Amino acid sequence: MTYHLSNILTDCLVLAQDSFLNPEQEAELNTLQLWFITGGILLLVLLVLWQVLVINRGGRLEKKTKEAQADAERLLESSRENALAEAEGIRMNAELKAKETMVSAQAAAEALMTERRKEIAKMEERLTSREDSLAEKLGLLQERLAELDKRDAANKEKAAALDEIRATLDKEHAKNVAELTRISGLDVETAKKELLEELRQSMQVERATMIRRQQEEARQELQTEARQVMIAAMQRYAADCVFEHTTTAVPLPNEEMKGRIIGREGRNIRTLEAATGTNLLVDETPNAVVISCFDPIRREVARLVLEKLINDGRIHPSRVEEIVEKTRQELGQEILKTGQDAAERFALPLPQNLITLLGTLKYRFSFAQNVLAHSIEVASMAGDIAAELGLSRIQAQRAGLLHDIGKAVDHEVEGTHASIGAEILRRSGEDPLVVNAVAAHHEEVEKESPIAVIVQICDTISAARPGARSETTEFFLRRLEDLERIGNSFPGVDNCYAIQAGRELRVLVKPDKVTEEGTVLLARELAERIESEMRYPGQIRVSVIRETRVVDYAK
Repeated sequence: MTYHLSNILTDCLVLAQDSFLNPEQEAELNTLQLWFITGGILLLVLLVLWQVLVINRGGRLEKKTKEAQADAERLLESSRENALAEAEGIRMNAELKAKETMVSAQAAAEALMTERRKEIAKMEERLTSREDSLAEKLGLLQERLAELDKRDAANKEKAAALDEIRATLDKEHAKNVAELTRISGLDVETAKKELLEELRQSMQVERATMIRRQQEEARQELQTEARQVMIAAMQRYAADCVFEHTTTAVPLPNEEMKGRIIGREGRNIRTLEAATGTNLLVDETPNAVVISCFDPIRREVARLVLEKLINDGRIHPSRVEEIVEKTRQELGQEILKTGQDAAERFALPLPQNLITLLGTLKYRFSFAQNVLAHSIEVASMAGDIAAELGLSRIQAQRAGLLHDIGKAVDHEVEGTHASIGAEILRRSGEDPLVVNAVAAHHEEVEKESPIAVIVQICDTISAARPGARSETTEFFLRRLEDLERIGNSFPGVDNCYAIQAGRELRVLVKPDKVTEEGTVLLARELAERIESEMRYPGQIRVSVIRETRVVDYAK
């Protein structure tokens, strides 16, 4: 094919050369013809090579395709054979499992049937035994019914006999009533009234006796429980006795110090007395100066100032005024620290003004009892009693600690310390229950919670504790007179005596005017009146005595 193409091209070039070209052009044309022929040959060679390559590649692809088809057919055939073999194995396994399942199911069914047959046999035995027992019970019931019929007939006969006896008794009763009426001269209604009157009087006596017994039992039980609670609360607190003094003795290193304290023409002592508001007694007491003042804060300031001046040695009016001012500031800090210590003792958060007032109570006294120590004691016992009764310990401690807070300013503000303290707490945003407990601990207002009652009780316990307070002879005698006055004010009282230092009121009544039952009521009324009209520590026992004396003489 390549040969034919090259011949055709050569013939065309020769024909063109013979027809149109001169010798020079022929020479050029021969050169071009050589290059053109060479290029055409190369192009033809490339085309032939490419065709050969395509033909060879197609043959290889066709050969690989045929090989792949043959492999696929062999693989398919082997897969088909394997699948058939596996299917046959699965079918045989399934048949074996089905046979085994059928065999096990048949065995289970046979076992179940055997068990059911046994149960049915047992049930038949039980039914047979029940039928036998029911037959026996039926026979017994029939026998009992026959016996009951016989008893019923006998009871009917007895009832008829009882009716006859009742009729006979009614006739006899009517005869007896008529005979009694004739003998006593009273009709039935009058006799009933007299009998009821006697029963009423006897019931009154029994009622008064029962009331007295129940009151005594309840009083003893309540006193026992209250005593246990109060003793438990009191045993948990050991109080110190802090008594009031209106004078303070300051020791001196020597007698010469007295002259230095007095100063030239008494200037030092006058300045000290004017700055502190106290009186200094420089008498014949060896190595001591006595500070006299009813205000304990002023007396404490004077004592501290005098001790500082003695230690410093420089005693003159300007130095006195300087030390007094500094001491007052230090005492203010001491008061604040004392209030904080009292509040922290019970872990009670308090505002600054209440802490300051609480610390001031350290220098206040009531009947020679330190008010701060008294308040701490009341708070401790109130918290313990509240805890025993299942109430809030914190509220009870707060109310007990602040119940006398009004005594810090009662000498400056008009009113009772309970009302003043309640108003201070109310302005400080205190809990209303605590405010009421403070206001009501002397019964100036009505109590609104058990906490108020507990605070009043603990206040009385702390005040009545032996050695806690001292009272004047005038107050003691007035209390005895009031007790006897209240006792003599009741009708039927012959005489009364206040004994055991005012702890007991013994009342003698006239037996012809006060009955035995009336003594119970009289004792109760006396106790209620004493509670409402008097103020006293602890409790007062009321004893009512009714005595009948019959005197005769043998001649």
